[in-house]
Amino acid sequence: MVMPLTRVFAHRNYAWFVGGGTPSYMTSWMQRVGVGWLAWELTHSPFWLGIVAAADLAPMLVLSPFAGAITDRRNPLKLLRLTESLLLIQSILLFAFMLAGLLSIELLVGLSLWSGLIYPFHQASRHSVVPSIVPREDFATAIGLDSALFQVSRFIGPSIAAIIIPFYGVGGTFFAHTLGSALYLFSLFQVNYPPPVRTRVEGRSILADVQEGLAYVAGNIGIWPLFLLLSVASIFLRPIQEMMPGFAGQIFNSGAVGLAWLTSSMGIGAAVSAVWIASRGRLKGLTLVVFLGFLGLILSTAAFLLSPVLWLGAIFTGLTGFTLNTMSTSIQALVQSSLPDHMRGRVMSLYGMIWRGAPALGSLAGGLAAERYGLRMTFAAACAFCTLVWLLALPSRRAIALVAERGRDRPGSKRS
Repeated sequence: MVMPLTRVFAHRNYAWFVGGGTPSYMTSWMQRVGVGWLAWELTHSPFWLGIVAAADLAPMLVLSPFAGAITDRRNPLKLLRLTESLLLIQSILLFAFMLAGLLSIELLVGLSLWSGLIYPFHQASRHSVVPSIVPREDFATAIGLDSALFQVSRFIGPSIAAIIIPFYGVGGTFFAHTLGSALYLFSLFQVNYPPPVRTRVEGRSILADVQEGLAYVAGNIGIWPLFLLLSVASIFLRPIQEMMPGFAGQIFNSGAVGLAWLTSSMGIGAAVSAVWIASRGRLKGLTLVVFLGFLGLILSTAAFLLSPVLWLGAIFTGLTGFTLNTMSTSIQALVQSSLPDHMRGRVMSLYGMIWRGAPALGSLAGGLAAERYGLRMTFAAACAFCTLVWLLALPSRRAIALVAERGRDRPGSKRS
């Protein structure tokens, strides 16, 4: 079990990629805690929490298919460097406005929208880089390990934020992410591999490329049912992450420290899940893992809603992190392993649209519902709906597995 995890770091490009990315993942979660807590301090409103989350996430719903089509036409590494540069500028502006005392809720929404507009292109290019820097036999491990490091950062980042915010304010988290983004950008310039060969039909429009990607997903029984399950989970259950400031402040009366504990616990659970998937190192059985992860997410969310005290709530947020990441990382591994290179950007941009964009709908709708019915009642209804979807989808599990777990040999698998 240890060998796949250590072998993947022998690939120089991958080592630079995750080595620079991991600190940035950590500081991005620090900044995310800072943004969420500042939004709560400025408004004390679940609705405004939903607005800030929607500004950051909603552009994925519109831009992701186009970002994927552009990535399939360009060198994804160059595009990733460009988008990381723009995200670095955003973190600098957050820190500068906070330092000057000018960061209102409206400006916070605007800067969240900035990152939201950039991230579809960042994520599409990022998903296209990873398959080019590891051979196929290390591919599932590379995806799982990258996810594990991202999830570990969800624990470390908020924990550090809980220390920084009381002493330096949320501006300290913005400054930290400025440093993390700069380090990641530097590491991306150390990654070097032959650019992928791009074949284009002369005169073909971006819209035609988008339509081809959508048709590919719609016609693949091993992809679209998995994307449907991910969509339901992302819209109805995942937005509880964006509502954590409300749970910490309104339900548990624990402030920024309680928020950090809840977020960190979720990150620990997700990290354990990602390490397990990376160590597992095979596709067979992952479809069953997806369905069990979905059911576990429903049950752990319901248990969190029933928690009367913070420490018990933190335990169940850990379980939600574990089950949610188990489901999403398994879906990503199944889909990535079966894609031809010329479709990768477009299909994985749809994954990104669901994973990052769909929660914007849930956050906005959930924030509105929570204003009237309360946070607990809102997400209890979401759990009930997701249970119904799981029961309806369960009979199709075997058919999905027959296609999704076959994988696909990819050319150029010896790159490192």
